[in-house]
Amino acid sequence: MANKSRKLVARNKRIKRIRKKISGTSECPRMRVFRSNRHIYVQIIDDIKQTTLVAMSSEDKSFDASDLKGKCEQAHKVGEMVAERAKAAGIDQVVFDRGGNLYHGRVKALSEGARKGGLKL
Repeated sequence: MANKSRKLVARNKRIKRIRKKISGTSECPRMRVFRSNRHIYVQIIDDIKQTTLVAMSSEDKSFDASDLKGKCEQAHKVGEMVAERAKAAGIDQVVFDRGGNLYHGRVKALSEGARKGGLKL
C-alpha cells in the first residue's frame, strides 16, 4: 500500500509541474489525457472559462474497437475521433497535456492520431 501512495504522490507532483507551464485558452485550449489500465480518455478544456469543449474516450458509445487489435491502436483511433469532434467545434490548435504520463505508448499514439485527424499540437 505504501508503494502505491508514493506512486500517486509522484504522479500528482508531475501533473502540478506540467500544469504550471501550460494553460488552455479559447483560441488554443488544453487537450488533457487520462490513461487507465483499460481505457483512454481525452478532454479539450478552456481553462479561462473552466469548461470542457470536447470529450472522447475509448468507452464512448460511438467508438467501435471491434476491428482494432491493441490498446495503442484504440488510442490512435480515439485521437482521430477527438480531432474530428474538435474540428466540428471549430478548434484547430490545442496545447497537449499528457497528464503526468510519459510521452510514450498509448499517449504518443493518441497524439499522433490527433495530428493525423488535423489538430495542431
